[in-house]
Amino acid sequence: MISQEQFDKEIDLIISNAIREDVGDGDHSSLACIPDTAQGKAKLLVKDEGVIAGVDFALKVFAYVDANLKVEVLINDGEKVKHGDIVLYVTGSSLSILKAERLVLNAMQRMSAIATKTASYVTLLKGTSTKILDTRKTTPGIRAIEKWAVKIGGGENHRFALYDMIMLKDNHIDFAGGVSQAIQQTKEYLKANNKDLKIIVEARDLKEIEEIIQFDGIHRILIDNFNYEDTKKAVALIGNKAGTESSGGINEETLRKYAECGVQYISSGALTHSVYNLDLSLKAVD
Repeated sequence: MISQEQFDKEIDLIISNAIREDVGDGDHSSLACIPDTAQGKAKLLVKDEGVIAGVDFALKVFAYVDANLKVEVLINDGEKVKHGDIVLYVTGSSLSILKAERLVLNAMQRMSAIATKTASYVTLLKGTSTKILDTRKTTPGIRAIEKWAVKIGGGENHRFALYDMIMLKDNHIDFAGGVSQAIQQTKEYLKANNKDLKIIVEARDLKEIEEIIQFDGIHRILIDNFNYEDTKKAVALIGNKAGTESSGGINEETLRKYAECGVQYISSGALTHSVYNLDLSLKAVD
């Protein structure tokens, strides 16, 4: 993953772009009927069950919109919530609260859905040594908050993007002319460009694994779309030569069985691409 400093910059970009997209030259609905001196208070209300995520993100949004807004947090990121819970109160300029409202809700609803799904996968893996990873199958433009939500839910982040890790997948291997050619060319590229990036290589069968483990310096082998028996064979074959990761359509029904094959990681695009937003709302209070 990228550095914390770079991650924070991604978050700042998401906020500034989202406010630009939503507010434009002004929130005219609010400006038309609410005095600019008006002060108000609102509560963030939970209308669902799950794991809350995005509270710290919301604090950044409120601060970006208006540094004078005051936020009282009652429930923190990663905590379980139920219908009727109040996550936070925000007090200050009514216009500022309304300007921030939609971005806070859109982000927190999606982040909470991702954290909730991730937490359910983590629970299914309890008792094994396998950890759950996210993927690059994220919503364009808001990858940082979706990966943040995975962490809040108890999962781990895979690479952030194309630039912070090497992952040689089936198309790379085929275009390069084979597994060995792809790995050798990658090592030469990294050396020539003075880059220190971890290398993950996808294997489609046991024969490819045998080829991959002939090379030193492979960070992890992606055991892709293997059945349970072949996954066990792959783990035994790899031994301590590289890390192991299973992927390929793994769901709630099959997750634990793959973990019991002995893989260190299981990656799942479903954590971020197949979730239903948690129902939250921001309501004015007296």
